Parts: sequence; C-alpha cells; structure tokens
Amino acid sequence: MSKKDAVKFVILRSIGNFLLIFALFGVVATFGPALYYEASFRLAQFKGVKYEVSEMQTSPLRQVLKGDSPGFGDLLNREKRQILVPPSSEFSILIPKIGASARIFPNIDPSNKELFLPILQEGVAHAEGTVFPGMGGNVYLFAHSTDNFWDVGRYNAIFYLLKDLAPGDEVVVFFEGVRHNYVVSGSQIVDAEDVSLLTEAQGGEEQLILQTCWPPGTTWKRLLVFAKPK
Repeated sequence: MSKKDAVKFVILRSIGNFLLIFALFGVVATFGPALYYEASFRLAQFKGVKYEVSEMQTSPLRQVLKGDSPGFGDLLNREKRQILVPPSSEFSILIPKIGASARIFPNIDPSNKELFLPILQEGVAHAEGTVFPGMGGNVYLFAHSTDNFWDVGRYNAIFYLLKDLAPGDEVVVFFEGVRHNYVVSGSQIVDAEDVSLLTEAQGGEEQLILQTCWPPGTTWKRLLVFAKPK
C-alpha cells in the first residue's frame, strides 16, 4: 500500500468512525429518555417498590420528631415504600403505580402549541374549557410527548408511562388544597383530531381524562386514560 493509499484509508476510517459515533449518539438522544423511564419503571417493579401519596410535604425535623429511630426492618421496608409529595397543593397530579408527580397548570389552550409546549416543560396542562376536580364534567389533563421522539424528555415524559395504567389503578389530584382520589376505569386510543371530550366537557358525571401522544413521540393518535372519583 502506497503512502497516498494509506492516508486515504486513515481518512476514510476516521470519517466512518465519526459517522458511527454520531449515529450512536443520535440513537441515545432519540430513545434514551423514553428507555430511561421504561427501565426505571420496570426496575422498580422488579424490586417491589410501592409508591404512596403524602398529604402534604413535611420538614425533615417534623419527620424526625414524629417517632422513634427506625429499626433495620423499617429501613428495608422504607426502600420498597416511596412517598410521592405533591409539588403544589394548589394543583398537581400524582400516580402511584408509575411514580408520577407533576404540577398542573390551569386553563391552557390545547390548540395553541406556542402556549402549551413551554408549559409542558414544567408540568402537566389542564385544558381550557374543561372543569376542575370536584365539579361535574370532564377534568382534562394533557402532556404531549411532543412531535419528535428525541424531544420526549423535554416535554414531561412522565406521561409516557400512562400506557402502563390499568383499571383499578389510583390517581390523585390536589386542587386548591383538597385531595381528590380517582380510580382508573379504562383507556382508549383516538384520532388526534378527536376533540369531542374537550368540547363536551361541561356537565354530567365527573371524569378525569389523562392524555398523551400515541405512539410516544408522534402526533398520529392520542392515548386517553379515564378515571372516576373514588
């Protein structure tokens, strides 16, 4: 092999290695956040971790004064018993099965992407025109996985795990300092253009509706999870 051919070979190999590394980075950036949530959820299930909802956040001092020092058995049980604390007693959602805890922002227009996308980087959105907990009608909460799979981690990917909820699972919503308990009754995949549950939100029995994009990272369909007051 001549010197010229050797240089060409090194250059081509370097370009190939760069493209391979770039491709691997793209795969990690694209699927990493979703895989992280999925793996964390499965690992917690394997370990037998159970999540419980705290009424209000307590200070470390109050927790210490509450009782005696824990024994070894208590410490082992504590590893399998995790407490979910509402980010805000004014409006927040907690889902014990998937370890979800997020603040809810009220009266967000679900048709205004420029408005709701920044909100979904901070928490979950309550759809404008739908009712609030404790009222008759549909309480509609949404957290899109965004248009692109690689952005799933930016827009509240915690709702990515809604697919793992089943009838009987608990959902807790805090609103204006009051705890509202719901139980999952079912789920449905609908077209992205279907807004009937938004336009017909007023009146009737109270129903909590949780929405995310389906499949994650696309805008093809919507996954809706329904829950009734407990």
